[in-house]
Amino acid sequence: MAIRFAHRPVHILFSLTLAITMLSLQAKAEAPTGSPGQGKRPKIALVLSGGGARGAAHVGVIKVLEEYRVPIDYIVGTSMGSLVGAAYASGTSVTDMEKLLGELSTNTLFRDAPPREELQIRRKQEDRSLLFSPEIGINSLGGNVLPKGMVSGVQLESVLRKITAPGFRDFDKLPIPYRAVATNLETGQEVIFDKGELANVMRASMSVPVAIAPTEIDGKLLVDGMLVNNLPVNVARAMGADIIIAVNVGTPLLKREELGSLLGVAGQMLSILTEQNVQAAIASLKTTDILISPELGDFATSDFDHLVKTLPIGEAAARKAADKLSRLSLPPEQYAIYRKNLSKLTEQDFRPVEKIRFENLKNVNPEYAQSLMETKPGKTIVQSEIDNDLRRIYGTGDFEHLNYKILEDHGQRILGIEAIEKSWGPNYFRSGIGLDSDFQGNANFTLQGRFRKNWLNSLGAEWVSDIQLGHVDRFASEFYQPIDMKHDYFVAPGLELKQNSTDIYADDNRIARYEMDRYRVGLDLGRNIEPYGQLRVGVRGGILNPSLAIGAPNLAPVEGNIAEGAFIARLELDKLDSVAFPQKGWLVNANLYNSNSALGADDTYTKWEMRGMYAYTIDRQHTFNIFGVANGTLDGTLPTYDQNQWGGFLRQSGYRTGQLTGESLTYGRFMYYNKLIDYEMFDGLYAGLSLELGKMDNPLIKSNSDELLRSGSVFLATDSPIGPLYFGYGLTEEGYHSFYLYLGLPYQ
Repeated sequence: MAIRFAHRPVHILFSLTLAITMLSLQAKAEAPTGSPGQGKRPKIALVLSGGGARGAAHVGVIKVLEEYRVPIDYIVGTSMGSLVGAAYASGTSVTDMEKLLGELSTNTLFRDAPPREELQIRRKQEDRSLLFSPEIGINSLGGNVLPKGMVSGVQLESVLRKITAPGFRDFDKLPIPYRAVATNLETGQEVIFDKGELANVMRASMSVPVAIAPTEIDGKLLVDGMLVNNLPVNVARAMGADIIIAVNVGTPLLKREELGSLLGVAGQMLSILTEQNVQAAIASLKTTDILISPELGDFATSDFDHLVKTLPIGEAAARKAADKLSRLSLPPEQYAIYRKNLSKLTEQDFRPVEKIRFENLKNVNPEYAQSLMETKPGKTIVQSEIDNDLRRIYGTGDFEHLNYKILEDHGQRILGIEAIEKSWGPNYFRSGIGLDSDFQGNANFTLQGRFRKNWLNSLGAEWVSDIQLGHVDRFASEFYQPIDMKHDYFVAPGLELKQNSTDIYADDNRIARYEMDRYRVGLDLGRNIEPYGQLRVGVRGGILNPSLAIGAPNLAPVEGNIAEGAFIARLELDKLDSVAFPQKGWLVNANLYNSNSALGADDTYTKWEMRGMYAYTIDRQHTFNIFGVANGTLDGTLPTYDQNQWGGFLRQSGYRTGQLTGESLTYGRFMYYNKLIDYEMFDGLYAGLSLELGKMDNPLIKSNSDELLRSGSVFLATDSPIGPLYFGYGLTEEGYHSFYLYLGLPYQ
C-alpha cells in the first residue's frame, strides 16, 4: 500500500505532463506556426480562381486582407484570377485596381477592331454592305478555315499591358512571387507559368475557348486554365505556402430550365469540367487554410460592364472569415515593414528605339505596316501610342494577333512587333442577307457573298469579287492596286454584270415594271484620304438593255441595246462610329456621272448627287441623327432607265418601297433613337422615330405629286447577329401608311 501510494503522485504528474504535451502539439499543428512577434511567421499564399467578370470580386477580398494586415507571400491565379493576381503581385494598389475596374467594359476588353472612325476607308466601305458572317479563309489547298475565336484578344492585351509594366520577367522577382495557370490545347495538360511577359501570360490564362482565340507561347497553344485547374491550390503548395487563402468565384451550374439552347449546353459542359477540378482543390484544403466564396448569385461571367458591383460582395465574403484572418494579422508596425519591403516593379524603359522590326511576316509588306504607326525610330515610346498603333494595324484585317517587345540586338535598341498573320488568310469569303418588306406585296430578299484575295503583290493589291442574288442580281469584280507603299494612291480596273427590276407607280398603284440588264467595265484612279476618305475619278463603258416586263406598251423604255460611256467622280468621307446605329460622327458622299458621246454613249447627260449624315448622342443613350440627300441634272434629261427611285422605310416612310420615281430628289430626315437595352456583344435594342421631308421633281409619271412630301415613322431596332433588324410603321401627310420589316441598312 505504501509503495502504491508513494508512486501515485508521480504517476499523476507524469500523466498530466503527457496530456499537456499532447495538447500543445495539437495546438501547434492547428495554429499558424510562429504567431506574429513569436518567431518565424507562416508563408501565406493567395489563390484566386477564374470566373470571368465574377473575378472582379477578388479585388474586394484583397481590400479586406489589407485592412486586416494579412501579409501575402505568394499569389497564384487562373483566368480572371490571374489578371487580378498579376496586378497585385506587380505592386498595383487596391485603389488603382478599383479605378481600373470602373473603366473596363465589354468594349474596352473584347472589341478588337479600332474605333470605326479610325478604320481604313476600304474596310469602311465593306462595312456598309449586307455582309455579316465571320471571314471564312480559303487556303491554298481550297479548304475553308475559320477564326479560332470570336475575338483575337488584341484589345484585351492592350488593357493587360496597362495593368502591369511590360517586359520579360522572372515571376519570383516580382514584389510578390506569382504563378498563372493555363491549359495546353493540344495535350490537355496544365501549364504553370513562373516567367514570361505578364500580359501574354494573363492573356493565355483567360483565353476562354471559342470566345477568345488561343495564345501561342513557347510553341504551345494555350487556352483558359479553368479547364484543368480553376482553383490552383496545389501550385501554391508547391511554391512553399504554409497557409492557403483560396477565393472561389466560379460559376454555379445552370438549372435544367436554362439548358434549352446549344449555347446553354456548351456553357454547362465547361462549367462541369471547371467545377470538378474546383471541388478537388477545395477537398485538398487543410483546417488551417481559409476558403472564401463570394455570394455572387446570378452575376454573369460575361458581365464586364458592371465589374465594380462585385467589389462589395467580395468584401462581405472576406469579412465572414474575420476570425481566421485576424489570426494571421501582423501588428501595424510589422505590417508597415512588410509593405515597405515589397519592391516596386521596375517600369519599362521607354527611351527611343533605333529601329522598328516586324517579325513573322509572310504576306504583308513590313514597310506598309510600319507606315501605319505613329511610333517612329528616334521618337520617345509612349505605351498608349503603341497600343493604338497595334489596333490600327490589326484594323487592316490582315492579322490574327499582334504584340510588341523591346530588344537589344548588336548594340541597337529595337522595337520588335510580333505580327501573326491570319492563319485562315490571306483569301477570304464572307456572306450576308437582306430583307425589305412593306407588307403590301413588296418583299425583296437578297443574298450576298464576297471573295477577297489580299496581298497579291508587295504593294498590297486586292482582288474583290461580289455576287448578289435576289431583287437585284449582280456580279462585280475589282482589282485594287496601290501604287505607293502608304496606299495613298491607287488604280482600280473592274467589271459589273447586273440585272434588276424597277416598279413604276401612279400614286400607290403599281402600273409597270422595267427590267434592266447592264454589262459594264471601268477604270478608276484614286486617292485615299486616310483614315476617313477616298476620291475616285474614272471612266465607264458598257451596254444597257432595258425592257418592259409589266405594263402598257406606251410606258416601255427605249427598246434594244444602249451604249454606255461616262466619266465619273466620287468623293467619300466617313467618320461615323457605326453604320448600324451611329452614336457620333458624320458621313459625306458626292457623286458626278457624265454620260458622254465622246466615250460612245448613246444618251448625253450629267447627273450629280450629294448626301450626308451627322449623329450626336447625349448621355450614351439619346441619339439624334440628321440625314439628307439631293440630286439632279446639270445638263440634259435623265433617261427613263436612270431616274431616281425613292420611298420606303426611312426613305420617305409611309410610301411603298420604290413608289417615288423622278428626275431629281431633295430629301431630309431627322431621326431620334434611344437605347433601351444593352447587349454584351452587340449594340443593343433601340426605339426610335423619324420626321421626314422630301420632294421629287419631274416625276416619271406626271400625275404623281411634285409637291413637298411630309412623313414619319416609329420603330424598334436591334443589332442582331445577322445584321441590323428593324420593325417599323410609317405614315404620310397624304394618308399613306405601311408597316415595314427591314434587315440591313435602310437609310444610307
